[in-house]
Formats: sequence, C-alpha cells, structure tokens
Amino acid sequence: MGRNHEVTSIQMLLDDEGNLREPGWSRRMVQQYDRRMIKAPAFRIKEWDYYLVLSKDFGAAFTISDDGYIGLQSVSLLEFGEEPKEHTETVLKPFPMGKLKLPQNSSQGTAFYEDKRLKMQFDASYGRRRIRCLFRNFQKGKTLKCDIVLEQPEMDTMVIATPWDKKHAFYYNQKINCMRASGYIECDGKRYEYDPASDFGTLDWGRGVWTYDNTWYWGSGNADIDGKAFGFNIGYGFGNTSAATENVLFYDGKAHKLDDITFNIPEDSYLSPWTFTSSDGRFEMDFTPVLDRAACLDYKVIVSDQHQVFGKMSGKAVLDDGTVLQIRDVLCFAEKVHNKY
Repeated sequence: MGRNHEVTSIQMLLDDEGNLREPGWSRRMVQQYDRRMIKAPAFRIKEWDYYLVLSKDFGAAFTISDDGYIGLQSVSLLEFGEEPKEHTETVLKPFPMGKLKLPQNSSQGTAFYEDKRLKMQFDASYGRRRIRCLFRNFQKGKTLKCDIVLEQPEMDTMVIATPWDKKHAFYYNQKINCMRASGYIECDGKRYEYDPASDFGTLDWGRGVWTYDNTWYWGSGNADIDGKAFGFNIGYGFGNTSAATENVLFYDGKAHKLDDITFNIPEDSYLSPWTFTSSDGRFEMDFTPVLDRAACLDYKVIVSDQHQVFGKMSGKAVLDDGTVLQIRDVLCFAEKVHNKY
C-alpha cells in the first residue's frame, strides 16, 4: 500500500499542543520548524546536521548534533581502496540542550562547534554549502583538515514529518542528494581531492523529539546516469510512517516517490551481499558491501549499535513515468542503527 501523502502548503510544523499539524512528505521544507513550539523537555530534543561526501576511492562524514542531554560531534574518514578502512573520532559533551543554536531552517545559516580539539563549521546559503573542519589528534596525533563545497542548484529534496504514537514526539527530516562536491581533505600527509564531475555530497538534516528506543534502516547514494544526476533515499523503522515513507528517487532535479522498500540483510555478516526489494517493483537492487563502519556505545542508559555499510549497488530504478534506469556499481551506503537515548 503506497503511503504518499504530500504536504504542499506553507505552514508551521507544530500546532499549539506541540504535535505535528500535517504528517507527510514534501519536496522542500514547506513546514516551518520552531524549537520554541516543542512541548517536550529540552533534554529530549534532538537536532543535527550530517553530511556525507563520497568519491569512488574515499569519503568523509561530518556530524554536528545537539541531542538534548548529550552533544555528539563526529568526523569519519573512509577509504575504499584495496584494503578498505575507516577511522571515526567523536567528541561527546554533556547537556548542550540548545546551546549550539543550530539553524531552524536547512537552507541558510551556520552550524558551528568549537573546543580545544575540534573546530567544525557548516555554512548554508542558497545554492551552496560549505564544510570546514580542523580536528586535532584525529588519528595517532595527526590533524585532519577539510574545506569542501557542495553545489545545491534548485532541485527537489526529500522532507518528511513523522509522528510517533506518543504525545509531543515527532521527527522532521530533510535529505538532500545530488550535491556536486569540490574541495579537499588533508590527514596524515595525504590529500584527498573531490571532483564535481563525479563526486557528490548528501545532507541529513534532522530535528525532533524521539521515543527512547528505536531501530532504523537508511540507505543513500548518488551518481550520474545517462549524463544526469541520479540519487536515491530509502529507509524505514522510525516512528509512525502511515502518512508517508521517505523512499524517493531523484533524477535530473526531480523527485520520484516510491512505496515500501525492504532491506534484506544477511544474517551471517553485514559484509555478505544484500538485496533490496520494493512493494511497487520500482527499486530492485543487489548490494555488494566493501566496508562496515561499525560502532557500538553501551553506557546502559545510552546505547548505540550502528552498522553503516558502504558498497556498490546494481539493479533497476523506475521513475514515475515508467522510465527504467539501469544502475551499475553505484557507490552508496545502507545502514541499520539501534539507539536507546
């Protein structure tokens, strides 16, 4: 059953009771988030900006987040060569509870974090985004530096407003695919250069109040198919998605809405081949993993068990008009994450 309610009218995200006015998905941020309208306590509010920027041989991920009673700032450096490897460093700070003053709109403003070890800044303006980072002692005493620009022309995105079956709990999320990447990362004497002819960045912008214990599935990738930018965002497991799913194809700037997607993850290993199947037959893929960025935190009250698996996707994606795109070895990721916090 397709769950595709599209929100099209500009409105406030929350009503006077602190609940979502209109659950559903949209192509741009027509619903306006205002932290002051949330009725839940500050320590339950979660806000973050996450960027993933991939090239065929390397990639990097950057997070600035304020998750209420914990702030989690993170950088990952990924290498997909003959011996795939990754290194992630995370800075935890207790009880930020709004002090980071993260932007209330994804399209403009600055997300900024600084301490003695890490300085990280995300600048958003119409048509472009910039990621700058200086991370001391990132790996074996080495400093990581980056200055990356993502181009964001006028194009559709995936925005979803999801309730939980609990008062005042909601998730407001935008995923922006197909942003061409330029710039560099430097670490341990190596310089990694992005090429906008082939390399892309993705934004995961989230604001909300969650329930305590959640497992979600998310996958995303970008490539040029037949000379046009192609991307996909797939996922489920988070909140009550009866109004809409977040499953979308992007092609040449336009969103094409999908129904339900299932992640078929092998039981023996996250690095064994996966498949993806769809209720509408429009996203049928084989996935060959090359790297599992696994992380497990267990502080009893706070638990996070993550498997973000990078690999290559092949199969078919079908646009709204029935056009079939053949997908061959598109570098992407798919993840399963279980959080209690």
